Amino acid sequence: MKRRRSLFIHLSHIRLLTQKFALVILFLSTFVFMLVNKTNSVLVEKTSSVATDIVSPAIDVLVIPAKVISAVYDYFKDLRQIHKDNQRLREENMQLSKLYDRARALEVENKLLSEILNYVTPPSAEFITARVIAEEGDAFSHSVIAYIGDEPVKKGQVAISDKGVVGRVDRVGNVYAKILLLTDINSKIPVMVEKTRIRGILSGDNTPLPKMIFIPLGADLNIGDRIVTSGVAGVFPAGLPIGRVVSVNKNEIRVKAFSNLEQLDYVKLVNYGLDGIISEEPEGKPNNE
Repeated sequence: MKRRRSLFIHLSHIRLLTQKFALVILFLSTFVFMLVNKTNSVLVEKTSSVATDIVSPAIDVLVIPAKVISAVYDYFKDLRQIHKDNQRLREENMQLSKLYDRARALEVENKLLSEILNYVTPPSAEFITARVIAEEGDAFSHSVIAYIGDEPVKKGQVAISDKGVVGRVDRVGNVYAKILLLTDINSKIPVMVEKTRIRGILSGDNTPLPKMIFIPLGADLNIGDRIVTSGVAGVFPAGLPIGRVVSVNKNEIRVKAFSNLEQLDYVKLVNYGLDGIISEEPEGKPNNE
């Protein structure tokens, strides 16, 4: 019993001494490692390399489950996305099938109506591009002069820009043509509202915004409605864009042209094969003023 007690006391003394000198021992160990690192770097590098070789395979083995789990997660995620895409494509395919059937039905109907009415297709349009060289804008007229050279241009042809109708050819000289703009007081163009097919006349009054006249009573026009040519009277083909309604009052509806009529550099003079509707001047092609 005495021997056991003395052994216990002895071990307690050793533990106390170890605790007291632990910091010193740790400091000395660190110093020794630093000294070894400075004096024998080859040994340290070799030890580090060996440790890396031993630990790396273990790390590779440990990350295998994580890689497997990640791959499985990505696989099921892709399957879910594929399922959604397939469902969306099925719906789109059904809609396209319906549209295809509708288009085929309209094609057949159009063919039958064409045969019944003996419909004649209009001639293909021909055009030239002319450069605007002068403006005639005053209190009494809104028109421009375009150089046409020796190109075959006739009175009544449509003048358009890249955005829509700007006017019509009013007079043709030897190498120049006078184009009456939409805003000119003498400009009268049959038009209609693209959406509702309400018809009227777009009349210029030498202001930047021509107005629509001869509209049916109770016609429903709204700001933003697109105005296009109606094709009535056969002077202009139907459907050519002109502008939008910008003002709707009780007795006045104003339209703003898609094209900037004050900054025209080039215009297209289009021949839609409407010869004979508007006759030329009696004396032929007059010289331009």
